[in-house]
Amino acid sequence: MRSVRHPQVPAQAGRRPRPPASAAARRMPRPRLTGLGGGLFACAAMLLVAGICRLLFGSSLFAYGLLFLPVAALTALWVRPADLITAPVCVPIAFAAGVWPVSGGSGGFGGELMGVVSALSLHAGWLYAGTLVAGLIALVRRAALSGRRRAARRAGSSSAAC
Repeated sequence: MRSVRHPQVPAQAGRRPRPPASAAARRMPRPRLTGLGGGLFACAAMLLVAGICRLLFGSSLFAYGLLFLPVAALTALWVRPADLITAPVCVPIAFAAGVWPVSGGSGGFGGELMGVVSALSLHAGWLYAGTLVAGLIALVRRAALSGRRRAARRAGSSSAAC
C-alpha cells in the first residue's frame, strides 16, 4: 500500500501565530475617552461604587477605597493618548465626588461636610494609591507612545536614506 501524502498548507506570509493572551487582550474593550470623558467616567463609576458599598457593605470606606484602585486604573487605561495628563488629575476628584454617600455624616449640611472631610483625611492612603496607579499607568503609556514614535521616525529616516 502506498501512503497518501497530504499537501502541506503554506503558512501565511508574514504572520506568526499569536499567543492566547494577546487574543484575550484584543477582545477587551478599548474605549478612548477624552480628558473630560475620563473625569466623567471616573466620577460616575465612583458614585456607583459608593452606592454599592453603602448597600452591600454598610458604608465601608475600606471597600470604597479598595474599589477605587481599579477605577483609577481603568480611567488611566481608557483615556486618549493626547489626554493622558488628565488621568492622574481627575481620579482624585472622582474619589472626593463619590465619597459623600459612604462618609457617614451626621445630618445637615455641616455634619455631611464634616463627614466628607473626615473621610478624605482618614482614608487619604487610598486616594494617594489610586492617584499613583493612574499616574504610573499614564507615564508608562506615554513612554511607550514616545518609543513607538521614535522607532517610526528612525524607520522612516532609514528607508529615506536608502
